[in-house]
Amino acid sequence: MQDADLIRDFLEDLLVEEGLADNTLEAYRLDLEGLVAFLATHDRDGQPVTLATLTPEDLANFLEHLYVQKMTATTVARKLSAIRRFYRLLLVTEQRRDDPTRLLVSPKSRRTLPKIFDEAEVSALLAAPEQGTELGLRDAAMLELLYATGLRVSELVNLTTDGLDENFGMVRVIGKGDKEREVPVGEMALERVAHYQRASRPVLLAGKHTTALFVTARGGAMTRQNFWYIIRRHAVNAGILKPISPHLLRHSFAVHLLNHDADLRAIQMMLGHADISTTEIYTHVAKVRMKQVHARFHPRA
Repeated sequence: MQDADLIRDFLEDLLVEEGLADNTLEAYRLDLEGLVAFLATHDRDGQPVTLATLTPEDLANFLEHLYVQKMTATTVARKLSAIRRFYRLLLVTEQRRDDPTRLLVSPKSRRTLPKIFDEAEVSALLAAPEQGTELGLRDAAMLELLYATGLRVSELVNLTTDGLDENFGMVRVIGKGDKEREVPVGEMALERVAHYQRASRPVLLAGKHTTALFVTARGGAMTRQNFWYIIRRHAVNAGILKPISPHLLRHSFAVHLLNHDADLRAIQMMLGHADISTTEIYTHVAKVRMKQVHARFHPRA
């Protein structure tokens, strides 16, 4: 596969999975194309170096090139972040057997806090689907379940009909690295999903058979891209003007739990984070939110 095709597939994955803004995707594209342009000026034993054949040594040379150009630590760290994510996808999709970025050390830079919905925005979003239609019932069930569990979108659309245990109020998912975990589900989400399964799913299937819990209007399994369009449409209908991505509900799930005094370790387990340091970023978001509330509502703030 050509370098341009690899970059295109990477950007499409980011758009569908995380709903990144156009300017962010464009920055990633430029960062990777900059690496391609650098590699085009080098060869290895007379052979061109590509994104698929790049080695850690090639990356080290590229970093040296960036520093020679007097780029800031923040800029270099951003470029490395794009490159790391790119090679992580190649590794997951088995287009490479190794990760050439594994030994690179990024310059220190400030970590960006994840954006979230406030609780009023979540309520408006969950109420947006028209529940008098089969598609509205499905959308309401998906949104409610996503916020109730903090699942990744890929985990949500890959749920099967036997993955949800209504008796125990748990959902079984296969997360990153094919790791299985169980996540508790609240009564509202269970009711919405049960209603969808009774009144909507059989109609949408129209006699077809699939193990997928959530299906499209044509009776096929729901996809990440389909759900991305669904959440954007309902956010607009709910009057939410901020940039939207399916991950916003996952982030909001974590921060809202922290705001209501949930245990950080429990949140880590529900989100499926291998390292609690990944989960700890949400504590900073919660603190920022508390300061905003204090500044807005305290009479002497």
